[in-house]
Amino acid sequence: MNLLQIKQRFGIIGNTPSLNRALEVSIQVAPTDISVLVTGESGTGKEIIPQVIHQLSARKHNEYIAVNCGAIPEGTIDSELFGHEKGAFTGAAGSRQGYFEVANGGTIFLDEVAELPMQTQVRLLRVLETGEFIRVGSSKVIKTNVRVVAATNENMAQAIATGKFREDLFYRLSTVPIQLPPLRQRKDDIHLLFRKFANDCADKYRMPTVKLKEDAVDLIQQYNWPGNIRQLRNLVEQLSVIETERELDAEIMIRYLPAPSEKMPIMVGEKESDSFSEREIMYKFLFDMKKDLTDLKKLVLEMINQGGTINLSGDQTAVVNRIIDEVNPAQRLLPLAPESTYPEVQINGHADSFEDHEEIEESLSLGNQEKELIKKALEKHRGKRKYAALELGISERTLYRKIKEYNILE
Repeated sequence: MNLLQIKQRFGIIGNTPSLNRALEVSIQVAPTDISVLVTGESGTGKEIIPQVIHQLSARKHNEYIAVNCGAIPEGTIDSELFGHEKGAFTGAAGSRQGYFEVANGGTIFLDEVAELPMQTQVRLLRVLETGEFIRVGSSKVIKTNVRVVAATNENMAQAIATGKFREDLFYRLSTVPIQLPPLRQRKDDIHLLFRKFANDCADKYRMPTVKLKEDAVDLIQQYNWPGNIRQLRNLVEQLSVIETERELDAEIMIRYLPAPSEKMPIMVGEKESDSFSEREIMYKFLFDMKKDLTDLKKLVLEMINQGGTINLSGDQTAVVNRIIDEVNPAQRLLPLAPESTYPEVQINGHADSFEDHEEIEESLSLGNQEKELIKKALEKHRGKRKYAALELGISERTLYRKIKEYNILE
């Protein structure tokens, strides 16, 4: 069975190389009995991988049991996994088979495996190494033949370092590691997933399908999606039910997406996300500087109106000095003063002396700065739009539109 058939069978949307690689490894490892550890952020769809592995293995006609290790109380998880004998603990009115006994010959998927208590980790390690376990309250050894696929969104190196997870169990589980990429690294797949979820919602609620305009597509491709696929699916369902418009633009979408400063963490090592965040920081700096220049103009006008002399408070002095430092630190004219002192500033000259400040303010236009950034990126990459778009952290389609909008000659 090839990759396309696997995607169609399990409803997997996307063609990102890292996603394809994860599926290819799953296909290759499925016929074996090797333990697999699936890692990835919450909401990336880790539960699909063990299903693919089980259905493509010789165990597909036997039991497949998915266990959420984080949802079972610590006091009962050993009983759930390995079973118990009558009277083993309060409330144990009879003996009970555990998941490892029920799934004999099949597959067990241990989701959130890093949440297992240490005592259970010791029992699990024994099952993986010898295929043997003992029910709670019993001394009889039981044999089982179970394929274990585990998943976690934890940083396992950190969990091992802090003593939360056994290192020997980690290496035993991760004989074959499979990493699922977060949604922000699957930009070309985001719109495909949106359309899939929109069609599902339209069928479910019997209403017209919501669609996105071009600016809205660009917006969701640049968004960081901290909740990954789960967040996108919930957003589409929300839009389908609440919005009366069936064709949505970026202005509508912004109302449903959490603010970047609150929900969009910067991920180390992701070039596009880093570029996007740096651009936001630069714009914020420019707006702050523009505000400072406006404050400075007001101070200068007040100086002129008062005959060239004015007393500045500590805060006002700091504003003036900060602007001077940004332009040319060697030309600092005012000493920084504490709040309690008020240095006197003498202005000699005319209002014409401040024409340069007007020019600086005009150069801080957001459009002008964006145009200059695009020019520099194109020059750096010798007119290659693909690489310029990557440098700027935007899609190639957005870059093409900006080039036409600003009439930039390549």
